[in-house]
Amino acid sequence: MSDPGFPDPILAAKSIIATADRIVGLTGAGISTDSGIPDYRGPQGIWTRDPEAERLATLDAYLGDAEVRRRAWRNRLTSPIWKAQPNSGHRAFVHLERRGKLNMLLTQNIDGLHQLAGNNPARVVELHGTFREVVCLSCGVRQPAGPTLERVRQGDEDPACLSCGGILKSATISFGQPLLPSVLRRAEHAVVNCDLLLVVGTSLGVYPAAGLVPLSVAHGAKVVIVNEQPTPYDDIAEVVVRESISRSLPTIVGVPREPSNHEGRVDLCG
Repeated sequence: MSDPGFPDPILAAKSIIATADRIVGLTGAGISTDSGIPDYRGPQGIWTRDPEAERLATLDAYLGDAEVRRRAWRNRLTSPIWKAQPNSGHRAFVHLERRGKLNMLLTQNIDGLHQLAGNNPARVVELHGTFREVVCLSCGVRQPAGPTLERVRQGDEDPACLSCGGILKSATISFGQPLLPSVLRRAEHAVVNCDLLLVVGTSLGVYPAAGLVPLSVAHGAKVVIVNEQPTPYDDIAEVVVRESISRSLPTIVGVPREPSNHEGRVDLCG
């Protein structure tokens, strides 16, 4: 529902942000598409274009089929994540943090772009893990992804853990794999103690992350959703903005507009 005093959803969202003191962000793949990282379920999403690709993110298939693992490692090696840079949507959350308004940033993304943009890693909760590390599914050892990816580059198609010989995968949450209890508890604590949940770029179709929205509302928070596609929780949001995230979010959070080439410049001619 939008505030009738603000027929423009962007202005309505901006007004709510301006009066909030304890904001928690919840972001999904949509915030990173303008950085060149495809989403999963959108019209051009990875799983929309190649339904078989979803199998690579299913734990049982990954554990039971060496060919699935080999394909997954090839995909990791060439992932657009490695070249992606934060966009203005990511930087909008940095602005919120520097203003002292952002309590916590919960993200379903595995790309690490919020931290790369400048958000304090201590305030970022990666609900679905990170693509930038690998983990052994037997002994639990974690390390940066670089050395393992170099082994793949050198011809090791299904690299095993060097500590115990177990199966390695990216340190992300796959289908059939629960969120870490400590991560979920931290996220739940954040949403029940905020006054505004700012939801950006997520279809809110994956649980338990999606369940954080009604949990936050039940504890008195307002919700603003910025997403180009409808979500199941649009009806409990104060405002829903269906605009490009990288264009609309900086305005919503009050990022000062950069002057154009002609603004703020003294003309020394004539």
